[in-house]
Amino acid sequence: MHPARSRIRLRAAAVAAALAALLLAPLPAAQHAEAAATLTNAGFESDATGTATPTGWSSYSAAGQNAASFTEAGGHGGSHRLSHWSAAAYKVETYQYLSGLTDGTYTLSAWVRSGGGQNAAYLALRNCGSAEQRTDLPVTSTWIRIVTPITVTGGACTISVNSDANAGNWLNVDDLTFTSGTTGLAVRGVDLSALKKSEDLGGTYKSSTGATGDAVALLKNAGANYGRLKVWVNPADGYNNKARVLATAQKIKAQGMKLLVDFHYSDIWADPGAQTKPTAWSGHSYSQLTTDVYNHTYDVLNALKAQGTTADMVQIGNEINTGMLWPEGSTSNWSQLGGLLKSGISAAKAVSSSTQIALHLANGGDNALYRTWFDNATAQGVSYDVIAFSFYGYWHGALSSLQANLDDISARYGKKVMVAETAYPFRLDSEDGHENIIDLSSELVSGYPASSAGQSAWLRDIMNVVEAVPNGRGLGVFYWEPAWTAVTGNGWDPADSSSGNGWENQALFDYDSKLLPAASRLAHR
Repeated sequence: MHPARSRIRLRAAAVAAALAALLLAPLPAAQHAEAAATLTNAGFESDATGTATPTGWSSYSAAGQNAASFTEAGGHGGSHRLSHWSAAAYKVETYQYLSGLTDGTYTLSAWVRSGGGQNAAYLALRNCGSAEQRTDLPVTSTWIRIVTPITVTGGACTISVNSDANAGNWLNVDDLTFTSGTTGLAVRGVDLSALKKSEDLGGTYKSSTGATGDAVALLKNAGANYGRLKVWVNPADGYNNKARVLATAQKIKAQGMKLLVDFHYSDIWADPGAQTKPTAWSGHSYSQLTTDVYNHTYDVLNALKAQGTTADMVQIGNEINTGMLWPEGSTSNWSQLGGLLKSGISAAKAVSSSTQIALHLANGGDNALYRTWFDNATAQGVSYDVIAFSFYGYWHGALSSLQANLDDISARYGKKVMVAETAYPFRLDSEDGHENIIDLSSELVSGYPASSAGQSAWLRDIMNVVEAVPNGRGLGVFYWEPAWTAVTGNGWDPADSSSGNGWENQALFDYDSKLLPAASRLAHR
């Protein structure tokens, strides 16, 4: 990055007077004689490198730091982009005022990059006749598209790019659009699979101020509207089975939240590296396994329905990159895998035809994996509603890879997409002495420290990426195991009560059991 070549003056003394009292405040409509109903120079191609006030745009800095906003070469879709940068700490806004708009909903879309480190770096829609809306820029060296929705009343709106930055901090913005329509996330979920065992072993949960409370209620009040529960068939510790799932489902539904049931079709963890058949099914033929899947799926879901907690969504398998119920259901035999999937789906729909069916893979940034897998599922006639991704940035690549995959897969198969699992550490050390899965600074995602702020920014940016999926196909995000705190006996291995928890540093409750700031991101619009 490099600084602008010149500093511009404010367009009128009245503008300076109106804005001097409040940094980044929008200009009143009367000050914008050149306002139009469509964005001007949205790709910053009308000006040469170093232009501090691009054609159609204005800049403002209470400290006279307008030069920190400038155009330069290296655009997303064209030759130029807008940048904010200065060798000294700076605060600057680049904005454009629109008038003559038809009242209704609109969405601002923009391609952005940022090196991070700012006190604030965001896009804003203000002076639109409704509450100001903001979207923070993610920390990324590759372009990412973010969106910001607004309801316009009064026919006007200000589009704004804002930086409150330290010396050397930078951001890039390019190719903005402002079009009719709105965005948001229907699913803002939490996986609470470990909660029942934690509570039974004495685990407690507190609000951010230290008041003891119910974990489900605390997360719901923070903004969660969906709970996710895994189901094992006959686990060694008796948790995550039908009876325990029924109990936690009641708590989730009692809070007015929806329910996702995640079938592992195993007695223990099922993921891309292990899809072990339940012991009770170990000697069964493929034909019998299809019956097992149907009966087990129907049994659990029908019991949930009978107690008034019908599942709103069901995962048929967990992270089934390589199939399920190995070896019969491996992806090396798609005919049989397709049959097992269809058997589980049929059972779920038999219980409740309105229950949504999700198919879930890990490695959310791997487009080739998803295309191959869902092409095969399509060829086998597998019917489903939602494609679910696991995406952990320390394992699965850049946010831009997740975005590219979400965009492509949702369009290719015409399905809603969601991130069914993500999480991030708020610290690296362990509370229970068991080595944490992520415990080294070298394992972290660049720009996201292992701190409460880093954890909060990660969840915020994952949600913003999902919200930006075109055509409203970005369904939402689940945070994985936010209540899995360090409680003696509630470790990784259901067969070993002395096993520790390697996840407590990625929970949404800190080592004093207090709700962390990241939980507030669950209230995403």
